[in-house]
Amino acid sequence: MKNRIWNGMVALVLSLFLSLAPLAAQAQCTMCKTQVEASRQEKDGYDTTGLNKGILYLMAIPYVLIGAVGYFWYRHSQKRKATAHGRY
Repeated sequence: MKNRIWNGMVALVLSLFLSLAPLAAQAQCTMCKTQVEASRQEKDGYDTTGLNKGILYLMAIPYVLIGAVGYFWYRHSQKRKATAHGRY
């Protein structure tokens, strides 16, 4: 019981610390940053929807891959569980 309380307190303090810590927004690639800065300076209103679609595309690929691996892992584990119980 004491160990659970200690772990909970450590998790609470750590989460509070991380939520209050300032996060730098410098995680942009050089090409993206250059395009956004150029669009701010130009008067013709550069369309950044292509940049947004590219970011969404790059963000979606890892989720699809992880989902596929998770699906096949789940299917394999269910098949193994069914053969262990003699219901294949």
